[in-house]
Amino acid sequence: MDSLIPLFVIIPLGIAFLIPLTWRLIPGICRFLPSTGMLAMVIIAFFLLFYVGEGAVTYKVGGWEPVDNIPIGIHLVADGLSLMMLIIVNIIGMMAGLFSIPYINKYTGENYYYSLFSLMVAGMNGVVMTGDLFNLFVFLEVSVIASYALVAFGSSKDELEASFKYQVLGGIASLLILFSLAMTYWYTGTLNIADVAQVIRSGSEGPTVLFIQLFMVAGFGLKAAMIPFHAWLPDAHSSAPSPISAMLSGVLIKAIGVYAILRLFFTMFNITIEISYVITAIGVLSMVVGVLLAIGQWDMKRLLAYHSISQMGYVMTAAGIAMIIIAKGGERQVAALALAGGLFHMFNHAAFKGLLFLNAGAVEYSTGTRNLKELGGMADLMPVTSITSMGASLSISGIPPFNGFFSKLIIIIAAVQGRFYFIALLAVIVSIITLASFMKVQRYVFLDRARTPRMEDAREVPFLMCLPMIIMAILCLAMSLMLIPGIRDTFLLNAVNTLLSVIY
Repeated sequence: MDSLIPLFVIIPLGIAFLIPLTWRLIPGICRFLPSTGMLAMVIIAFFLLFYVGEGAVTYKVGGWEPVDNIPIGIHLVADGLSLMMLIIVNIIGMMAGLFSIPYINKYTGENYYYSLFSLMVAGMNGVVMTGDLFNLFVFLEVSVIASYALVAFGSSKDELEASFKYQVLGGIASLLILFSLAMTYWYTGTLNIADVAQVIRSGSEGPTVLFIQLFMVAGFGLKAAMIPFHAWLPDAHSSAPSPISAMLSGVLIKAIGVYAILRLFFTMFNITIEISYVITAIGVLSMVVGVLLAIGQWDMKRLLAYHSISQMGYVMTAAGIAMIIIAKGGERQVAALALAGGLFHMFNHAAFKGLLFLNAGAVEYSTGTRNLKELGGMADLMPVTSITSMGASLSISGIPPFNGFFSKLIIIIAAVQGRFYFIALLAVIVSIITLASFMKVQRYVFLDRARTPRMEDAREVPFLMCLPMIIMAILCLAMSLMLIPGIRDTFLLNAVNTLLSVIY
């Protein structure tokens, strides 16, 4: 089964290079290639998830075996956490790819768009699976360089400015990450994640390891757009084509930011109280400040972008709580509950935030504006967009029976059980403010009367844009089933145990 693992990189890379070669010959088929490839990868990921169970499968690229017990080749690893991330990345990618087929007609250079789109997915898949630090950096750069170009795809002044800001801050983040990897190699003599973990855990930790951790938090925090590293995100997410906004917010900031932090800090380092407090503080700050910045926005996509910061703050806060409990020698069950809530919310966020950005794209496609003050009356004119947007809004706000309610509830319960009462209170307050923010969106976009005559001529978007919104709205309900014991063990607890098995 290990021979299936490299397909997650080979398929999207192959599609990315195949599209420019065949675009003029079969343009219609090329539009469907990315989504078809991602559907195949989702099927493979589900198959491997049931096959792997609580274990892991490793693929040694080129067949390179360790020399004197030191790994010298590239390793790709599929375990419970990486396979769940692969499923999320490729489902959201498939939906965004379908949505793009009618949406991208207003742009030129479709072949470049789909090639860059496939490269971005290939990079994210590689980040999720890689077993060594250098290739994590390589795959990360493949993904972000493609995203820089996609943010600027419309070539307007605002899009180019947003892409430039994204590139500058992304370059700084990459430099911080590369420096931390160089320091890791200098300290341990290896870049294989499992080997680095063995060296660090068997030796005495000093200021060098803390120094490496701080640089990693800063670098990956910039990639994840956590407060105070968030300056690039609102412009980039609002300026990009809406399917790309769904990818950036739905999966990119997770795969190359939050996921990398969780994977490296739980797997590679001894968890210390100092770094645990740093991650918790960043999470709480992002959760609170993000929602306060969002509620005052009138550009629909900028509002959603700030909510991405806030919702990822929930994930980082939950991870920080788990780390503090572990560092203090607390109960494993409480740490596991906090981590389960954080991972569950990360998976849920991909569904409801990806859907919300597709909703925003549908509204802009039909009306030509994202300004809430210019919209209104869309509920009758765009029923599919309206209903799915309401479902996603209730999900992100934590209203039952949608998936966002259950993941937030788990985080709050874990905070209470861990005696983080103030954090639990903040999580509830932020959820209430989130609800107020999205009721504002529903009122101004869908429920009020049209504010300009041109709004009355708006129509529902084409079928290939409606279908992904409907599927993702169903996901916002269906993912609540992950709490059912059998499903929970397969999908959620395997991911949690992947991170905690090294510690306990």
